Amino acid sequence: MFPILKKRRLNDSMTLMVVRAPLIARKAHAGQFIILRVNEQGERIPLTIADYDREQGTVTIIYQIVGKTTLLLDQLNEGDSILDFVGPLGKPSHLEGYQNAAVIGGGAGCAIAYPQAKTLHARGAKVDIIAGFRTKDLIILEDEMRAASDRLFLMTDDGSNGHKGFVTDALKKNIEAGAGYDLVVAIGPLVMMRAVCNLTKKYGIKTIISMNPIMIDGTGMCGGCRLTVGGKTRFACVDGPDFDGQEVDFDEAIRRSRTYSEMERKSAQEFKCRLLEEAKNA
Repeated sequence: MFPILKKRRLNDSMTLMVVRAPLIARKAHAGQFIILRVNEQGERIPLTIADYDREQGTVTIIYQIVGKTTLLLDQLNEGDSILDFVGPLGKPSHLEGYQNAAVIGGGAGCAIAYPQAKTLHARGAKVDIIAGFRTKDLIILEDEMRAASDRLFLMTDDGSNGHKGFVTDALKKNIEAGAGYDLVVAIGPLVMMRAVCNLTKKYGIKTIISMNPIMIDGTGMCGGCRLTVGGKTRFACVDGPDFDGQEVDFDEAIRRSRTYSEMERKSAQEFKCRLLEEAKNA
């Protein structure tokens, strides 16, 4: 069992949890993930390690409440425990040697982009973070991202924070203003990462993305997380989750990501109905 030491609501649909997991914290690095199971009947889901503290023996996760398991996880509070918490899984991000990076996060992807930026910044690289959200009410980790960067650009689709536009708008503007990036890290929705990679390819800037396809065991055995990179089949759980974004077949990845969409929506809706019924009868 893995005790929840801290729980913090980031916005209406996203939550941060600090979990005591000393063995994982001891070996964790930016870019890696864990797989958890809330209870005996629960499914296994992967979540990126958003932060870790080796001395305190803690691992921080951030999740968006979108499906049955994240709904179930969000029922837990400080003092409760998660049944299974396995990791660190995947390969750590290779961020050595870069001097000037743009780290881009889209929505929930900012929870994954933040540790990448933090690592680069701690190594002495100049870091610009470009974070995109639909509206200002959904902005998360603003203070943390500001502390992990030299410059923070917050963009919203509707301009409600005064900076309307997509992350690619800010990225293009910075590049053309002479930012001189030797690395771009982009993490978020597949369509956003594809747009970033299409842009950076024109300027010849190396671009790393983090892939989160359908995943079951996290050890490369099930093959559920396969994707095509550079014309070859790769598995996100053991070959990634980081890949050269300009080599990823995004069209295939987007198609595969929709495989169980209807089943996921139905499962989440049934669970919400059950929670409402239990609350009504309590």
